[in-house]
Amino acid sequence: MDSKIFSLRKLFYGFSICVLAFLSFSAFSHGVDEGTKQFLTNNQGTAIVPFLYIGAKHMVTGYDHLLFLVGVLFFLYRSKDVLIYVSLFTLGHSITLFIGVWNDIQVDPYIIDAIIGLSIVYKAFDNLGGFKKILGYQPNTKIAVIVFGLFHGFGLATKLQEFEFGRVGLFKNLLAFNVGVELGQFLALTVVLIVLSVWRRHSSYLKFSIVSNVFLMASGILLTMFQLTGFITQ
Repeated sequence: MDSKIFSLRKLFYGFSICVLAFLSFSAFSHGVDEGTKQFLTNNQGTAIVPFLYIGAKHMVTGYDHLLFLVGVLFFLYRSKDVLIYVSLFTLGHSITLFIGVWNDIQVDPYIIDAIIGLSIVYKAFDNLGGFKKILGYQPNTKIAVIVFGLFHGFGLATKLQEFEFGRVGLFKNLLAFNVGVELGQFLALTVVLIVLSVWRRHSSYLKFSIVSNVFLMASGILLTMFQLTGFITQ
């Protein structure tokens, strides 16, 4: 039994190191791939399918958004609670995505991504019971999720605003992009929920819950530090 636990620990720490290395490499990148960049720059009209694809791709590859959602879902066991929290997050980022792009509200990408990193830190700290232990009370988690959802939406808007694409068909394109984001989120969360549901059947789930959320917090701190460094040195 001890050897199995030791092997699990080695596997977990090895995985953590790999993910952190990936995060450290990716954290400086605010842009999108070259093909998407060319499309957004040259597009002059309604393009439903491409914007659907771009939105889905951005969410599936958006490790910062997904890490926050992993923290939100980590201790949610009922389908009803999962639906409520995911809906609140979706509402938050949908509002600011539309407002940000439609009204051309410019937010520094490093600052907004640093805040998104802090949202991961916040949720992991919350999962560890940090607020109760240090402050003696529990902040409203639902309010926190929708507020951070608003910041995540500005992060999505910032990615689109890096390109001077035409405003013809803008509403439809934004709607398609947002639907794509939700589709990508649904696919990613399906995988996350399957992994969590399988893991919860084993005693290692609770044993490693503290380590897992410490890892989430460390990832959020790392992301925040890199983004702030990018802001200072840009």
